[in-house]
Amino acid sequence: MSFEVVSTGRYVPEKVVTNEDFVSKIDTTDEWIVSRTGIECRRYVENQTTADLGVLAAQKAIEKGNIPKEKIKAVIVATFTPDYLTPSVACLIQQQLQLPEDILSLDINGACSGFIYGMMLCDSLLTSFSEDEYILLIGTEVISKLLNFEDRGTCILFGDGAGAVILKKREGALGYFSVGSRGTSKELGCFGVDGNGSKPQVYMNGKEVFRFATATIVQCIEDVIEKNRVQKEEIDYVVCHQANKRIIDYAQKKSKISSEKFYVNIAEYGNTSSASIPIALDEMAEKNLLQRGMKVLMVGFGGGLTWGGTLIEW
Repeated sequence: MSFEVVSTGRYVPEKVVTNEDFVSKIDTTDEWIVSRTGIECRRYVENQTTADLGVLAAQKAIEKGNIPKEKIKAVIVATFTPDYLTPSVACLIQQQLQLPEDILSLDINGACSGFIYGMMLCDSLLTSFSEDEYILLIGTEVISKLLNFEDRGTCILFGDGAGAVILKKREGALGYFSVGSRGTSKELGCFGVDGNGSKPQVYMNGKEVFRFATATIVQCIEDVIEKNRVQKEEIDYVVCHQANKRIIDYAQKKSKISSEKFYVNIAEYGNTSSASIPIALDEMAEKNLLQRGMKVLMVGFGGGLTWGGTLIEW
């Protein structure tokens, strides 16, 4: 690995949607949702786009890091909910932030693994950058526009939001990524427009996804720890994609890493896909939980199917 996290930022929409808001619309209860997911509320946009959320998160990361805009040499956006097929969300953000035009701007779609995929891409890109140049990596999603509000097992899970990090080169840091994909699975996805013009909607087979996620997280954690040649006791925090608290609890027990080291904030935001890990990192930084030199293990998993994990030194 050749980078460090210089600063972080997050933004979530103002509109709070509680579990009680679903009770009058679908057959569910607050108790049912909390017991099966750990989610208490989530945020929905009203008049904002995926790019808008990304810009607001990025601005905070740039301000916190006191980063000169002319030194940002790439904008990488992880999202499966772009505003358009083209231009990319990254290009829209480049323009709205008034960043230089002679930079790389692109989107990647790894769904809920997208932020980890983005980190892996940034790791490679930074090898060609100088030490005073930066990459802006953003996970941003407006999932509420793709939900089927008659599907009670899916619509309750997701929220909108964005998280951003500023990365720069640092030699000698930890370095192994564990990533994978399984394109044959149709258990989780957002299946596209057909000839009749129906809009894409998020679909998930809950039981199959739970089975996939629990196995994948544990394997990813083990793989990352082994390949980075560290002991479990050396890990300061584990930040999983915030999909379901039961999934995270299962992974914690199987991995035999202390529950106190697993950061969980799904109760407040629901599943924000590629935004969940950077939102969590920014919360942790804001709470002064992250100190330089700490080892933070991150794991994402989601549609594709995709998965990815890495270990960074803060």
